[in-house]
Amino acid sequence: MKLSSLLAGSVLLAGCAEQQAPQQALAPPALPVQALHTGTETTYQDYPASIEGVVNVEIRPQVAGVLDRILVDEGAAVRKGQPLFKINDAPFREQLNNTVAAQQAAAGAVTSAQVEVDRYAPLVQNKVVSEVQLKTAQAALTVAQANLQRAKAAVNSARINLGYTTITAPVSGYLGRLQTKQGSLVGPTDAQALTQLSDVHEVHTYFALGEDDFITFRNQYAGRTLQEKLTHLPPVALVLSDQSTYPTRGKVDVVAGQFDRTTGSVTLRATFPNADGLLRSGNTGTIRLALPHPNVLLVPAAATVELQDKVFVYAVGDSNRVRRRAITIQGKNGANYLVSEGVKNGERIVLQGVDHLQEGQIIQPTAPAPASVSLTTGKAAAASTL
Repeated sequence: MKLSSLLAGSVLLAGCAEQQAPQQALAPPALPVQALHTGTETTYQDYPASIEGVVNVEIRPQVAGVLDRILVDEGAAVRKGQPLFKINDAPFREQLNNTVAAQQAAAGAVTSAQVEVDRYAPLVQNKVVSEVQLKTAQAALTVAQANLQRAKAAVNSARINLGYTTITAPVSGYLGRLQTKQGSLVGPTDAQALTQLSDVHEVHTYFALGEDDFITFRNQYAGRTLQEKLTHLPPVALVLSDQSTYPTRGKVDVVAGQFDRTTGSVTLRATFPNADGLLRSGNTGTIRLALPHPNVLLVPAAATVELQDKVFVYAVGDSNRVRRRAITIQGKNGANYLVSEGVKNGERIVLQGVDHLQEGQIIQPTAPAPASVSLTTGKAAAASTL
């Protein structure tokens, strides 16, 4: 009797355990859930850029001669009109002296011809000599006057050439490398310039947008024309080669008139102030262009799952039952997607564990961990990327 009672009790306990096990397996999983809220987000797109001074000029001699003196050093800051190079001016001074002498001779010839005209005029009036002689004298005077004008022009040209022996800075700025050494023979036809001069009180940075990016750029900002859109474009940042950000923001002010057929891109120009001369022509960097996205939802990429080229989230509905929703992504900000369609403002989504969820499954919602990304507006997070 005792043995049979013990066996019966064991069978009863085993049956209860088998009934409890399925109930424990069907317990809804506890997963973090949070509501979405619509806001305006800002993302940033980076584009490689080249930097040039407002004015970049090649310094070349305008007359041929021996380079006597170099009056500046490489990389020096120079003012407009400051002497930079000196070409031996002895030949040009001699040329000026010769032209001055020729001018004086031409002036003497004019005086002599005028004397002849004055001498023949009364004689012709009194019919002492024929009128032909007077006209011949007047023609000689005209030729002498023309020769005098030619001589004066030669003097002015010689003075200009003598002035060209001192090469001055056409603008204020910074010099590049000095390509020619003292004592070299230089001339206007030289393949290589003496140096380059850059006016960098402001700098132009050039970057290119592909066709898709340009269409996005054109549709993103208010205005009917490109010029109107540029006025609504927020200031842009310049990231230097060491990944530091230039302290002053710039303004996009020019869009090229046509696309490059080779690259399929259009060039834009942003201008940055450079009062301290930190930027130089030839520098490279990255233009960081801000793109606002109004009325979007910020969804962590970890809360999504990709199936058949679509991205889904699990929305929590009535009775804590989850429904899979395909979402439309406008962009990405860090580890978060910017979603414009598929979920609504105020709707709750599952933040973690979505890989193991099934359509219609019931969950037990929990509050997200403190380290979870806030799904309200992400302006501060977006701005921190700068």
